[in-house]
Amino acid sequence: MNFIVISPHFPENFEQFSVRLNANGATTLGIGDHPYDQLSPTLQDALTEYYRVDDMEDYAQMYRAVAYFAFKYGKIDRLESHNEYWLFQDAQLRTDFNIPGYKTKDMDVIKYKSKMKEVFLKNAIPVAKGQVFTTEAEAKQALSKLGYPVIIKPDEGVGASDTYKITNEKELADFLKNKHDRPYFMEEFIEGDIVTFDGLTDQSGNVVFYSSLVYQEPALETVSRAGDMYFYETRNVPADLYELGVKCVLAFDIRERFFHFEFFKTKTGKLIALEINCRPPGGPSIDLMNHAHELSLFDEYAHIVLEDRFYGTNDCPYYSVYISRDLEQNYYYSEQEIKQKYQTNLKEIQKVPGVFADVMGDIGYIFNTKTKTEMFEIIADLGKLKPLTTR
Repeated sequence: MNFIVISPHFPENFEQFSVRLNANGATTLGIGDHPYDQLSPTLQDALTEYYRVDDMEDYAQMYRAVAYFAFKYGKIDRLESHNEYWLFQDAQLRTDFNIPGYKTKDMDVIKYKSKMKEVFLKNAIPVAKGQVFTTEAEAKQALSKLGYPVIIKPDEGVGASDTYKITNEKELADFLKNKHDRPYFMEEFIEGDIVTFDGLTDQSGNVVFYSSLVYQEPALETVSRAGDMYFYETRNVPADLYELGVKCVLAFDIRERFFHFEFFKTKTGKLIALEINCRPPGGPSIDLMNHAHELSLFDEYAHIVLEDRFYGTNDCPYYSVYISRDLEQNYYYSEQEIKQKYQTNLKEIQKVPGVFADVMGDIGYIFNTKTKTEMFEIIADLGKLKPLTTR
């Protein structure tokens, strides 16, 4: 199998997709803008060949890179970046070279939140009310239906960037004055916790692996306040979340892919769909899943692609938690003291790339625990600050 990996070096933990594809027998071909000699030795060894482009935003360069590989190695069997940012370019390249997977015609329901909502509604999946707008008049008309507070975000967008909670007329006026020239989506504000349904499907669209992340707070709140944050892989996926998650997988016809669905869970326990992402959950999430479930999803993905088989199980013997620290804070426990105190629980320490630091913190620690009580004790210890000294 000839498998092209787009931007194989980023993020760093995603290098393992190339490594495990190669180890399981794929001809692994990389395209990126990073100089080859700056790729890690592990990644260099995993890539059969690497094609460097000057600008990954330049589609002509990306097209030439794929054409070169097709000429040299024959038919391209798969092409993936596993990255939200390149999802639509991936689809265009698959379309132009007739590579299996999402094509451009499939992307509207993934690309636009308004189209996504239509699929939810068509399949009787509970979803927050919302409406697209481009002008001030359309915004006020939508607001007359929804009422304050509302969430405003780009109709096409990723993550919490350019997303706002609007609670009054002044905030709305400020937003309208400074907004970008693009369609936005206005959505009713839902009070509740964010939970996810994440997993991997086989080539027929069956869910072969599933899990759930629980967030301390929405990413929007984390960005606005800065400082420490945490989220964790829970050991038990509630039956109602599993049922609704599988329903979403079927509704969006997700095959041979990772998925990351976000839901609000209200105080009454109702689940309301927020959005879907047809890629692995970002940042260290896949690392949490690997630690909590004691498997390698990088290997399992290679097995799905190459053999259409999943060798692991959905057993989850641990909670796995990611806890961030801000380098500007003066913590009560030093990193060395944390290592000594929780040496049996500590699995990884990760430095966070600057582009993700606003949400993920400067340094991230991953711990495994058997119980929630132990997990929250560790969270409290890592966040404890030294008292301020006074003269």
